[in-house]
Amino acid sequence: MRSRRNGIALTTIVPVQAEEWNERYEANRQWSAEPNALIAELLGGLPAGDAVDLAAGEGRHALWLAGLGWRVTAVDFAGVGLDRGRAQPGAERVRWQEADVRTWSAQPASLDLVLVAYLHLPADDAAALFPRTVAWLRPGGRLLVLGHDVANIEHGVGGPQDPAILHSVESLAPTAALLDVDRLEQVPRRTPAGTALDTLLWGRRRP
Repeated sequence: MRSRRNGIALTTIVPVQAEEWNERYEANRQWSAEPNALIAELLGGLPAGDAVDLAAGEGRHALWLAGLGWRVTAVDFAGVGLDRGRAQPGAERVRWQEADVRTWSAQPASLDLVLVAYLHLPADDAAALFPRTVAWLRPGGRLLVLGHDVANIEHGVGGPQDPAILHSVESLAPTAALLDVDRLEQVPRRTPAGTALDTLLWGRRRP
């Protein structure tokens, strides 16, 4: 999703396209092979179960979870990114599914974990998707949403520069209201360029 063109901020949201991300993945690898440090901290000690990694990209988190014994479905609309994941060691333990996360759905009460890492959608799409993921969880199942916080534009480094697609505690509050919440907060993330600001939602479906 481009929020700037030739240095000029756009006033309308340009919907992200699979073709755009396929071009990025064809150009070079987008992410580290290692999981995000906070995701690894929160999920590393959980018992393995059934999980979905939404907007999995090249599958770094799906592959990591599968290595811990999780049964993981990696969903993304960019087939080139998924192909990169399929080429990694251990890829046979992941179910790779090319689909738009805005319309993809899991069976109700079929998952122990829904991971949504750095997926940034227009507000209406995000407001429709995130609460829907709660219904996919078994009682006690976990939802982890992590992404760039809107305050990162002025007070952090990197990330998208369009506030209309960024997270905040307030924007995730309606989803949090459906969960028993462990954490809903702005969190810092160290990068080589400085400190970035993310939003974290970490909770479980009520019994």
